[in-house]
Formats: sequence, C-alpha cells, structure tokens
Amino acid sequence: MKKNRISIVLRVIVLAMLVTVFAAAFPAPSHADFTYEDEKRLGKEFYEKIKEADMLVKDEQLNEYIDKIGRRLLTRDNRYPLDFTFSVIRSSGINAFATPGGYIYLFTGLINLVENESQLAGVLAHEIAHIQARHIAQMIAKSKQHSIATLAALIAGAFLGGGEGAAVMGSLASATSASMSLKYSREHEEEADRLGMSYLTGAGYNGRGMLEFLKIMQFNQYYSTAIPSYFLTHPKTSDRITYLTMLLETRYSDKGAKEIVGGLPRYQTRLHLMFGTPRDNMRIFSDRIDRNPDDVEALYGLAVSESEMGRIESSRRHFRRALELSPLDWEITRDFGISLFEQGNVEYALAMLKRAYGMKKEDRDILFYLGRCYETMNQPETAISYFRHVNTTDPDDEDTLYHLAVNYGNTGELGLSHYYFGFYFKKTGKTKSALFHFRTALEHLSTDSPQAGDIRKAMETMEA
Repeated sequence: MKKNRISIVLRVIVLAMLVTVFAAAFPAPSHADFTYEDEKRLGKEFYEKIKEADMLVKDEQLNEYIDKIGRRLLTRDNRYPLDFTFSVIRSSGINAFATPGGYIYLFTGLINLVENESQLAGVLAHEIAHIQARHIAQMIAKSKQHSIATLAALIAGAFLGGGEGAAVMGSLASATSASMSLKYSREHEEEADRLGMSYLTGAGYNGRGMLEFLKIMQFNQYYSTAIPSYFLTHPKTSDRITYLTMLLETRYSDKGAKEIVGGLPRYQTRLHLMFGTPRDNMRIFSDRIDRNPDDVEALYGLAVSESEMGRIESSRRHFRRALELSPLDWEITRDFGISLFEQGNVEYALAMLKRAYGMKKEDRDILFYLGRCYETMNQPETAISYFRHVNTTDPDDEDTLYHLAVNYGNTGELGLSHYYFGFYFKKTGKTKSALFHFRTALEHLSTDSPQAGDIRKAMETMEA
C-alpha cells in the first residue's frame, strides 16, 4: 500500500511538471491545423520530460529489440515525414500508446503479458497506424478550444493509465469534459487495425498475433479486478475482435512467423529480474517450472531470484539445470559466475566468468566481475586490465572508477590511484574528497601527462 501511495505521488509530480512545461513551451494555439512541426515539438518535449523523470527503461538490448521490430513494420509503409522513436516505460500497467511526433511507448507490463513476438509486433503495428493516419493530431486539432495545459494533462494521462492514474487525471484536469478525453473513436480503431494488419503481415508476421493479443486483454478484463489501462485509450475491444477476425478470414491467410527478431522470452525474464522483487519472482518462476520443469527461462529466473534471497544450494541447482538445457547461454553462465562470486566462491566464479567471456567478450558485467575476481585473488595488474576495458566503454561507471583506484593503489601507482579516486568522488557528488584526490594525484603525476590534463580540466569546472 505504501508503495502504491509513493507511486501516486510520483505520478502527480510528473504530470504536474508536464503540464507546467507544456503550458510554457506551447502558447495557446490558434484554430489552424495541428502541423507536423507542432507534432514534432509536442512529442519531443513530452518524451524528454518522461526521460528526465526516469520512467524509461534503459536496457540497451531490450530497446534495440523493440526498435528492430518497429523498423521492420515500417518497411511496409512509412508515409509519416518524421522519424519514429520506440521506448519502454517502467510500469506494471498493461498499456501501449502513441504521442504526436512519431513516439510510441510500451509498458513493461504489456511486454511481459504477450505470448510471442507477433503479438508484440501487432501492438506496435496498431500504434504505428494511429500515427501514420494522424489520429492523435486530429483529436488534438479538435481540442484547440482548450488550453495547451489541459491538452498536456490529457496526453500525460494516457501513460498513467487507469485506476490511480485516472484519479490523478481527475484532480488535474477536472474542468475538462469527458467527451474531450483522448480516446480513439471506433473509426480510428478500425483504420488502425486495418493499416496495422497490413504492416504486420507485410513484415512477415502472422496476422493472428494482433487478434490473439486482444483476446488476452479481454480475458484479463473479465478475470481481473482492475481494467487494463490499454482499454482506457483503446475502446471497443469486442468490436475490434470481430473486425480483425473478419479481416483474417477474408483478406489474410493464416501464414507468417510468430518470431522473427527473436529473444522475447529472455527480455521478459530480464524485466522480471530488473523490476520485480526476488520473492515475487520466485513465485512466478516456480509456478512456471511446476507446469514445465524444463523451462530454461524459468529455471534461470528462479536461480537468480534464489541467489538474491540467499538460497544458495537451490540457486546453484537451478543454475546447473538451466545450463544443462542451454549450455551455450552466455547470460546464464555470466549470472551463475556473478552469483558464485557474491557467495565467496571466487575460484568457481572465475571459471564460469571465463567461460562466459569466451562467448561474449564485450559484456560489461562479465568484464567487471572478472576484474573483481582477480582483485580478490590479489592480482591487481590483471584486474586493472579488465576494469580499464569497462572504463574505456563507459568512463562514468562509478564502480569501475572505484575499483581502478583501489587496484592502482595496490600496485603502488599512487598518481593513478588518486586520479581515479578523484573522478569517482566527482561522479558521486563529493566535491571536497574529489579535489583532495585530484591535488594529491598531481603531486605524483607528470605535469604533461594526459591524466594531469584531465584533472586540471575537471578542477576548473569544479572550482568555477
């Protein structure tokens, strides 16, 4: 309950911020058409504010996966003059929506609900169609008798979804009539389904994926106490199911792939591990294993969750079983190695991480924990080589800066040790400590060294 209250407060703050920003950024519009340039400005501002509020999932591989599906769908027909941006919002809500300017958002709850990639692609195809047909722009153009602040509240309300989100919207936009809420009309939905189906099948997916997703949503509506937020912005679900069934029977053959890009089950596992609690995840993955003892994703997810809960023997057993079924899976191998390291079994962890490194040499966590293993084994030179690799890719990684400082100290290279401590404390906002280490580093480093130059530049900005 406390978590829900915090969530509501956070959403109120974000929504209020969006309303304020939009009101300042966009003066009251005239009754002229809502242009593509207007769409671009509004959509970009909305995206930036959601990003600043830390609501977007930063998992690079997941974002690439969603983007690949979206780009594949766009090869069929892209009449829209602006570029598309596909993003994932961190929320257990079940929703997807489009905003002006070619921005499409999926909730993590929706990604975890779909059963295959064609269903996910069907959702994206439908949202792409809303943008291609300019449905959002049409609704906004009709709403121009309202202030831009109210309009911003309506758009922001879309991503808040139902339930508590609706209550928040009510408190911020109570003056707006129900008829002006941004819900698609039946005509909008039919056109988006028709166009979306052509994008979906044209990209090589089985068109049944779009229909299957709606049936899953309808099932959740009937058997859940909460209405999935997708229905609040995408009404007439039963009508859509009837219309899509007719399309599949009369225009599209039951062909096409359920998976093209591939990897959805792993991304779903990762989302559970990133945002679910270990206890909840143990329940979810255990239930799946009860239904299928050889479910690799469930075994993997359960092993990680058990490790986080301190259930060491059970975790190891499930890691081993997952690797028996999928011996070349670098992520399972890596996470088994990390789990072993955190349990203090450094030698076994090193063997696992080396095996993972042979499969995926550029992964940050593999490199970082190899460094940790060698650091623990008192081999600082080898540890430094791995930490430097991570630092080259991500110079701002705080943990890497810290461990570089420690290991250079262990080799007696005090200038470099203080150099990295300085940047570590600068990154963590401890200015006094950073300046102390920078000044100490300059006492040990050559005046014309690149590191001394880096320090002087950093100190100029800190002391200004």
